[in-house]
Amino acid sequence: MMDATAKPLRVPPEISVYAEQHGIFDLIQKMVSSLLTDRPEDPIQYLIDMLKKSGGDEVPRIFILGPPASGKKTIAKMLCDQINAVLLKPEDFFLDDVSERVKEALSYKMSNKEIPNTLWAMLIQERLSKVDCFKRGWVLVGFPTTREQAVLLQEASVMPQHVVLLDAPDTVLIERNLGKRIDPYSGDVYHTTFEWPSDPNVQKQLVKPDNISEKETAKELLAYRRHYHGIFNTYNNICKTINADQPCIDVFSQVLTYVQQQHRSAAPFTPRILLYGPPGSGRSLQAALIAQKYSIVNICCGQLLKEAAAGDTKLGELLKPYIEYGQQVPDNLVIKILKDGLSNFDCTTRGWVLHGFPRDVEQATELKDAGFVPNRVVFLDITDDAVMERLTLRMTDPVTGERYHSVYKPPPNPKVQSRLQRNPKDSEDNVQHHLDVYHASVWEMEKFYDNVIHINADQDPHTVFEYIESCIVNPIPKKIQKPKTAELHV
Repeated sequence: MMDATAKPLRVPPEISVYAEQHGIFDLIQKMVSSLLTDRPEDPIQYLIDMLKKSGGDEVPRIFILGPPASGKKTIAKMLCDQINAVLLKPEDFFLDDVSERVKEALSYKMSNKEIPNTLWAMLIQERLSKVDCFKRGWVLVGFPTTREQAVLLQEASVMPQHVVLLDAPDTVLIERNLGKRIDPYSGDVYHTTFEWPSDPNVQKQLVKPDNISEKETAKELLAYRRHYHGIFNTYNNICKTINADQPCIDVFSQVLTYVQQQHRSAAPFTPRILLYGPPGSGRSLQAALIAQKYSIVNICCGQLLKEAAAGDTKLGELLKPYIEYGQQVPDNLVIKILKDGLSNFDCTTRGWVLHGFPRDVEQATELKDAGFVPNRVVFLDITDDAVMERLTLRMTDPVTGERYHSVYKPPPNPKVQSRLQRNPKDSEDNVQHHLDVYHASVWEMEKFYDNVIHINADQDPHTVFEYIESCIVNPIPKKIQKPKTAELHV
């Protein structure tokens, strides 16, 4: 807790960790947004009811849009099978309900009149309020088709998380549409060339849908192109256009990847980065690059221990024998040093990148119990052979202090070569020992931390940095169920 008598007032680091873990800022942002959108008569009770609801924020809310024959329904069905969401098609809204709005919409259909956009918005809002959509999420296919419809949905508080626009050249779409066939019993869509059913009974019952001639398809495409930019601009920040002129499974893979992405939050974000990897994986270099670019604090555990041992303190006196004789410092002393370092004002306000600790689950647990939980955990993966090549061939010039490497940076001349020295810690036996220690803990460490990010460290350091950087600045993708083999057939 904050002490009002102590100046300056500082927010304890555990408060920001708690707020980030539980999405406090995003929750407040959603509550305020919902208040402004719905404008309830009793705002307090509205917010109480909203907080009592559970699961509403985590479920998918997706629009799948596109021109005729772009594969909207096929992709939407595959997506719903994958993420267990409710598949919503506008034509199905009239089948299972007998509400007054459905009756009104049916009266328009029976009279061959166009259903007003305001009524469509109310129908969709009514359907999305049902328990299945609230608990499982939903994927709406083929609506809205105009900017006016999109605006009316926004006014009705129908706000998707992701909007997917499937698109392809008109010539491709016309060819696809001519071969479309529909199963009148299941509603499944097939194609005479690209996706013909294997079941002979299904083949016999397929029918050719109305209005799929080349002329009629071209007319529908013209209408779609006229309204495309209006829809795209309405959902510009959450919309992605995907090329539908490729194998269905490739389109589905791109759609699934997109809907797993979380949009960037406006919440305050303090980087707390942990770099974990074997010796020679480049942790120190990557930490230095990150700290330099983003002005966060570089916390090297080994360096902190050396600085503490050099200090004229009781703790420094305890550390000196371990540092001088190259022995492992007890975990309780390391945690005390790290706690002091990570609690500094710079670390709590600017963030930190930690490397060299923890090395195993026991140390990771102690770090967590001390209140320091990283929000990005990066595993730098590299083979043992590559580590051996990187470390055992390193040498130092005792005269200039310059570092060389037999493969990557050989000495400039024989004179320098003759005086180079190798650090005993770079011997093959010592490096192998550290690799064995790493391999003994890496599997448990991966289980301990959620959302571990694996990066191949056996490549150019700046390429590795770019991968790490993208993982820091972008939200972590949401976890979605693993696909079942039967669900991925096309």
